[in-house]
Amino acid sequence: MWDRIEPLMPADPVRGRRWADHRRTLEAIAWKYRTCSPWRDLPDELGPYQTAHKRLIRWAVDGTWEQILTALLTPADDADDICWTVSVDSTVCRAHQHAAGARKKGAPGRAEPDDHALGRSRGGLSTKVHLASDSRARPLTLHVTGGQAGDAPAFETVMAGIRVPRSGPGRPRTRPEAILADRAYSSRAIRKHIRRRGIRAVIPQPSDQVGHRLRRGRTGGRPPAFDAEAYKQRNTVERCINRFKQWRGLAMRTDKLTIAYQAALHLAAILIWARR
Repeated sequence: MWDRIEPLMPADPVRGRRWADHRRTLEAIAWKYRTCSPWRDLPDELGPYQTAHKRLIRWAVDGTWEQILTALLTPADDADDICWTVSVDSTVCRAHQHAAGARKKGAPGRAEPDDHALGRSRGGLSTKVHLASDSRARPLTLHVTGGQAGDAPAFETVMAGIRVPRSGPGRPRTRPEAILADRAYSSRAIRKHIRRRGIRAVIPQPSDQVGHRLRRGRTGGRPPAFDAEAYKQRNTVERCINRFKQWRGLAMRTDKLTIAYQAALHLAAILIWARR
């Protein structure tokens, strides 16, 4: 896995101090989120916790984590290892009380939402992770919102995040062959968006939409096409979510900043693709 990741890590600066050992730093960050331990409890053999935490934030701000993930997708697509029947779904992660308390407004120059992607409901603080996975339960893109946010409004943002550059000439691939999603994504806007891009939609209709169409009679139109056999593959996104939630620090958020939590999600995705 490290042989795949090492060439993608940032090089040492021309001037100034050299980077600390990249491998040890990645192992420190992974250990922290796998165990959901406080930063100060980092074992001594993994180096100072300040180094790992600052590296996590710094590379989240400049987009390094996303660039590494994207660079891993390119050779996978060249080898036809990415299956472009894509499943979309979301999962709610409980937020620890330590995740609250950050400043209401994000710091300038950072892609940090004002609400820090924390939602409050009867169950307490929570964060929702929206993602798309290929048919082998590997993540293609991630998006984080507050836990009370709906699935449908985040759909186009998730779709816009699917972008796999090619190793040779040509535009990055952004269009799956088919989209599999549950009834929460059954809306006219989503179906129109998918149809406009020439993608096959495999989305069942909820019972209320079926009833509305039948009550309108002829003016209700024909029901949208639905392939029940292809829909059986939607379990891949559920399995992908389970992979993320094996990391206890991702199943329960303890980060105050969204960029830190999303960077940890990207690191987990990097390790999933490096293991292929």
